[in-house]
Parts: sequence; C-alpha cells; structure tokens
Amino acid sequence: MKRVEDYVRSIPDFPEPGIIFRDVTTILQDPDGLHLAVDGILDSLKDVEYDMVVGPESRGFIFGVPVAYAMHKGFVPVRKKGKLPCETISMEYDLEYGSAVIEMHKDSIKPGQKVVIVDDLIATGGTIEAIIKMIEQLGGEVVKICFVMELAGLKGREKLKGYEVSSVITYDGK
Repeated sequence: MKRVEDYVRSIPDFPEPGIIFRDVTTILQDPDGLHLAVDGILDSLKDVEYDMVVGPESRGFIFGVPVAYAMHKGFVPVRKKGKLPCETISMEYDLEYGSAVIEMHKDSIKPGQKVVIVDDLIATGGTIEAIIKMIEQLGGEVVKICFVMELAGLKGREKLKGYEVSSVITYDGK
C-alpha cells in the first residue's frame, strides 16, 4: 500500500539551488493520493470536537472542504484582500520578500465556536498565524491545525506554539 509521500513529486533546485520543492499537485492528480491525504487529516481529527473548518486559498480550500463535508461541518474560506463580497476583517503578515493581507468574512465565525484550520503546507507559519489572530478576534477558538505537508527546517511550528498541530507528512529540510 502506498503512502501519501509516495504521491509527492520532489523537484530539486526549485525555486533556487539547494531547495527541494515538494509538489502537492501530484497528490491531487491521483485519486488514491487525494484519498490518503484527506483521510490522513480526518484521522488526525478523530478525537477533536469542532464546529467549523477554516482554510486559506487556494490549497486550504482543496483539502479543507472535503474534511468539512465528510464531518458535516461548515467551511470558511480565507482569501486575499479584496476577494470576499461582504464585510471582512483582515490581517497583514510577513512574506519572505514583503507582506500580504488576507481576509475573512466578519460573520463567518461566531463567538465560542471551535475551529480547525486545514492547509496543504506549513513552511514559516506566517499565514496560519494571521488566520489564528482573525479567528480569535471574532471570538473563535482554534482547537487544531492540520497540514498535508510540513517543512520542519523552516520552523513554522514555532509561530504556532500553544496550538495543536499535525501534519500527514513531515520533511526535515526546507
């Protein structure tokens, strides 16, 4: 039986020499790979009580929606600034070269709701840290954060201290 990591394409020296790019699209292209990835996230949530799944665009949508659907939970999209139609809250966060702003609808999380965040990859943790701040600003409680892949060498978990974090696959490097 194959494992999720068997479906990941590794591309050496991209985007720069010495980096191995872990391509999630090859998981998505194979029905077995996609099943294993989503089932891996669902397994990590089997003892977690939660009301809502939150995912950032675009790959957080890809993995978060099947989790929400399977568990009969709602899904909240987090988008880049200016993409959501109703009143939003926003958070700026740092990128490697500059910054970005993400938003979610102001009425998407109710006070007291327990929230799971799902995304494809944790690298430096900046995007998820910004999402946590927005959820908590709206009165929600982040009870778990789930990733398909983790690049442990980038130390993203350090930004998420105090939160339960799981990854289906962990790579030691960057």
